[in-house]
Amino acid sequence: MSYNGGPMTEAMYYVLLALMRPNHGYQLMQSITEVSNGRLKMGPGTLYGVLSRMQKDDLIVLSKDDGRRKTYEITSEGERALRMEYERLKSLIIDSAILEEERHE
Repeated sequence: MSYNGGPMTEAMYYVLLALMRPNHGYQLMQSITEVSNGRLKMGPGTLYGVLSRMQKDDLIVLSKDDGRRKTYEITSEGERALRMEYERLKSLIIDSAILEEERHE
């Protein structure tokens, strides 16, 4: 089953974001923590569950397996899905401008 364009989980979004550069598991966990400014710390159980699901959805591929490390990279379909989610999230922020207006009244 492929990704249908619906809202992504936070974990999916950050994994795809971190995979804009090919990465392996431990580096991915560090990249996600860094990109989220420490707000999201993903454990191995969550990470490998998300990676497995995204491989099945063709959003990522295993690009290298040297027996010790598996390196993953985003597919063109994964990048398309990530950009769609980014646009959706931007729209949410723009639509929420009224909250900023009320703050100043």
